[in-house]
Amino acid sequence: MNDFLHKLPEFIGNHVALAALFVVLLVALIATQLMQLFSKTRELTPAGLTGLINRETPLLIDLSSLADFEKMHVPGARHVAMSQFDPEKKDLAKAKDLPVVVMDKDGRGNSIKAAQRLVKAGFTKVHTLGGGVLAWHAAQLPVAKGNK
Repeated sequence: MNDFLHKLPEFIGNHVALAALFVVLLVALIATQLMQLFSKTRELTPAGLTGLINRETPLLIDLSSLADFEKMHVPGARHVAMSQFDPEKKDLAKAKDLPVVVMDKDGRGNSIKAAQRLVKAGFTKVHTLGGGVLAWHAAQLPVAKGNK
């Protein structure tokens, strides 16, 4: 270990770009982890969502396009178009203390924005499905088809 510490400054001097890239990646990794730690929303894996469904009765909101929702969705999920998504709506306001899971087709689009809007509106248990409905399907969990 002592030999490593003596050679480290020489290595950094010979490989400045590599050392700088390492520092940038390390800072980005730490920042990402801190943002997740202090976020008021939690990302669930398909297995985590299954556990939540088994323990509680969460409200499942699918923001996928209608065509994608009809092809495949998590059983029990309700389709809501992002253009009509309003956390202040009377129907949603009743669920402020229930767990709410927001999902979309691939977990990269509207679900994160919608989850942030729910937290801003006062919802206390907000989750997103990491990887979206595609991750649910890839985990070989049951899917529903059609508009219900």
